[in-house]
Amino acid sequence: MSGKVLVVTGTGTGVGKTVVTAALAARALARGERVAVLKPAQTGVADGEPGDAAEVARLAGPVTTCELARYPAPLAPATAARLAGLPPVRPAEVAKAALDLAAGHDLVLVEGAGGLLVRFDDMGATLADAAALLAAPVVVVTTAGLGTLNDAALTTEALRTRGLDCHGLIIGAWPAAPDLASRCNLTDLPEVCGGAPLLARIPSDAASLPPQKFRRAAPRWLGDA
Repeated sequence: MSGKVLVVTGTGTGVGKTVVTAALAARALARGERVAVLKPAQTGVADGEPGDAAEVARLAGPVTTCELARYPAPLAPATAARLAGLPPVRPAEVAKAALDLAAGHDLVLVEGAGGLLVRFDDMGATLADAAALLAAPVVVVTTAGLGTLNDAALTTEALRTRGLDCHGLIIGAWPAAPDLASRCNLTDLPEVCGGAPLLARIPSDAASLPPQKFRRAAPRWLGDA
């Protein structure tokens, strides 16, 4: 493998995984790196409609995009595949695709669906299994406010029990006017997550920015993450 593989998961659905993936891609592109984005299972999007990988490319710029499977129902991949009568995604397929992309890119970002333990198939395979096959570090995207401590702690604990490397936490939608819980969570998140660092806060309006502005801002949002 020539390039690095980084897995992007979340504490749940709608926490900002795609915008975080785009920010990571934009920063790498700004450094002159070749970037690929792998979406193993895209759900809730019909054929011909842009999915999460396309949104990353829109925001970040010229990245190689790859989807392994697409299911129209907005459900967990295993359930969506079963309802559509289509084959599920297997962790070995995800790992192979990521390694193939890494052979020609400096960075491969693997964006999961939903949370870490959302099922790919009816055998219980998850994104965590793909990350284990790749021995790849995992970034956990979480929310800012009340409730995030439990969700983030459970996700990072699941990583540790599987021997997976939590590269750190990123808040996927930091509010313009953060409340008390959000401000306190900046200190509390690393503590409850076993020391996993809080790497960045992505503004809640980031996805609505013009792409060129997004690309200029992404390195600043991420800093040394």
